[in-house]
Amino acid sequence: MKDWTKILVKPTDSLDTAIQTLQSGGKRIVLVVDDNNKLLGTVTDGDVRRALIKHISMDCAITKVMNEAPITALKSDKSDWIMKQIKNKDLLHIPIVDEQGILIELETLQHLLEKKKYDNPVFLMAGGIGARLRPLTYKRPKPLLNIGNRPILEVILNQFIDAGFHNFYISINYKAEMIREHFGDGSNWDVTIEYVHEENPLGTAGSLGLLPSDISKLPIIMMNGDILTKVNIEDLLYFHQQQNCLATMCIREYDFEVPYGVVNIEDQYIKGIIEKPVHKFFVNAGIYVLDTTLVNCVDGNTYLDMPNLLESQIKQGERVSIFPIHEYWMDIGRMEEYEKAHQLFVDSSG
Repeated sequence: MKDWTKILVKPTDSLDTAIQTLQSGGKRIVLVVDDNNKLLGTVTDGDVRRALIKHISMDCAITKVMNEAPITALKSDKSDWIMKQIKNKDLLHIPIVDEQGILIELETLQHLLEKKKYDNPVFLMAGGIGARLRPLTYKRPKPLLNIGNRPILEVILNQFIDAGFHNFYISINYKAEMIREHFGDGSNWDVTIEYVHEENPLGTAGSLGLLPSDISKLPIIMMNGDILTKVNIEDLLYFHQQQNCLATMCIREYDFEVPYGVVNIEDQYIKGIIEKPVHKFFVNAGIYVLDTTLVNCVDGNTYLDMPNLLESQIKQGERVSIFPIHEYWMDIGRMEEYEKAHQLFVDSSG
């Protein structure tokens, strides 16, 4: 790997620093080294998400999160043997060290030779009426409102295309023909687009039952059409494939600060006062990976939201995993968020 020094951090660096390095380095791994470049551990995207699930502070030292015993290879090891280890152990990277454990380079599978291509269907939900964005949505459907100089849905589509996806389905209802006219069959983007037309609104999961019966049996990536995010879709798909579960839901940490001092009481006595406590929750981020067997559970005629669908499967003993998002994420369903996102894209392009 060229210029692997960009993904190095020190053991005294924080989790926040590691996340920034993980995102800027683009290799899905951070290498923790001492002042002599001796490898002390590694931090991957999965390590970060597990830390977020535990609500570990962003200020904590990265040594509390890192893998202290990563699999490594020696510089003297033959490349065929190294690649065999990567495949056999289902790894994305192997740090290369010398006999003293000094880091020399990083061997990786990530986009070494050519851009990957994923045949997984991508299902984009674009049928909502966008009531919270009125009057902007009186004449145009929300997915065609511009963010910067491109419609919201086109920004999302390009993100998936850049990641190697090409097989798209779009759920439409409100002002459906405008969306069809803009995107057509996808040939302008060298992809295929098919439409699922909801005659009546079916909720965030009901239109799954309208997908064609001959759809690919690969896991489906499903995303609300009003979400802007920089989450790595390939990481999400890889994570889902490792979980052996029916579905994966992306979640995001949400902090709520009580604007007053909270009084803890017992009987008529005060036991403590907490000034403006912050409560942390995980919220649904509107992005999912679903096994196609889940499609068979939806009749395509009944209004159904995704949380209800997943809850019903959990009660039947099915496994649903979570994928915490630490990257940029914004729901632009409300005017305030839409204006903020629009200005952000204008500033970044200008």
